[in-house]
Amino acid sequence: MDIVFSNSTLLFRQQPLVAPVRTVTGTHRQQNIITSATTTTTPTTTSSKNQLLFGSRTNLSLKSYNNTLPRLAIRVRCGASSGITEITESEFPNTVLKSERPVLVEFVANWCGPCRLVAPAVEWLAQEYGDRLTVVKIDHDSNPQLIEEYKVYGLPTLILFKNGQEVPESRREGAITKLKLKEYIDTLLDSISVA
Repeated sequence: MDIVFSNSTLLFRQQPLVAPVRTVTGTHRQQNIITSATTTTTPTTTSSKNQLLFGSRTNLSLKSYNNTLPRLAIRVRCGASSGITEITESEFPNTVLKSERPVLVEFVANWCGPCRLVAPAVEWLAQEYGDRLTVVKIDHDSNPQLIEEYKVYGLPTLILFKNGQEVPESRREGAITKLKLKEYIDTLLDSISVA
């Protein structure tokens, strides 16, 4: 368990003070939590002017709950009713390249903040355009060959595929609002329906 202690400097005052505030933070990688943290202050007279030197000591009590706490990692997951399928490299050829319908591929990662921001808009898009478009998600970390093959440099990345090929100028990287996403998809679907 990683623990960071923030120690305040010693304070000299003529009036007694409240103990300095202590900050204790930790990561929950090993499923340990801090159940109590107490600070005790011991004043000590240091000179004839009755200045007080305040020192403090922090006592920690740690307890392990062996996998009873939820993990803190936030995953970008697809809901069952969202219309989005999460696929892997092995499913990519059949799901995307051999599809008769246009397929919008969203490359995401669990650690990506912008991916979590656009997730509701992409889920809305999958439901709204479900009759004209298939939407799939691909995890960046689990599918390195696809990331390299399609040169995905930023996340989230949206790429539209039609007839097994990437639609020209369909690549979009970064966060996008729901309105801009709708404009982006409408423009792409109009361009591939004319061609």
